[in-house]
Amino acid sequence: MCRQRSSCVLVVYWLRQESHHITTNRGPLVRLHLWGKAEEDDAQHPARPVGGRTGYSKECYSLRMVFRGELLHGVMLETRTTQSELSRISGVRQPSISQFISGRVQMSDDMLERLLSCMGYRLEVVRRPVKSDLRRSPERSWRLHRQLSTHLSPSTFQQWRPTMLRNLRRLRVNVKGQPHLRNLDRWQDLIERGDYSGLRRVLTGLDIDSVEMREVSPMGGLLSQGERSEVLGLAL
Repeated sequence: MCRQRSSCVLVVYWLRQESHHITTNRGPLVRLHLWGKAEEDDAQHPARPVGGRTGYSKECYSLRMVFRGELLHGVMLETRTTQSELSRISGVRQPSISQFISGRVQMSDDMLERLLSCMGYRLEVVRRPVKSDLRRSPERSWRLHRQLSTHLSPSTFQQWRPTMLRNLRRLRVNVKGQPHLRNLDRWQDLIERGDYSGLRRVLTGLDIDSVEMREVSPMGGLLSQGERSEVLGLAL
């Protein structure tokens, strides 16, 4: 791995529901607060008010990252709620629920909260930094684009703009399929609007969206060979 690892943010979802431990055939889904009635073996847990009454907290932990669709599916399995039933309760179309679960369509936290509430759960999101785990090629690309971000300014942007637009035209000839074509349109929009903040997010981001954007980056040829070699010397 590289000598210096970058950091990203792991989103840990907490669910709250009475006396259930959400699991799948692959083990615990998330760190989960289990709220139940007061029992003798709960004496060591601090009491907290839940829904107007006092509950007692236990915790279970998982270090595995969980995606929204997987989390929703786990709760549906635990509560034996079918997609059709959840659709009738929530008013969300069943095909949309199916796409959320499969990951074909991204689901917002608000939508996840809405669907979970229909099954007696509510969502809490906890954020903490974790080291990135990029493969070699995306790691190299991230380092090169991060270096470009250190040079990005209104003046350098104007110098870079003709090269970036020329690279975009060349990429459109050679690139086929999605999400690449869509990402080329997004690059075009960022460049034409001079959106420095948006460009920096794509240049330095470690999320899947930013990684995919950099796969069709129009920033080639903007770093000197010496600077490029120096940056790549830090990566495998």
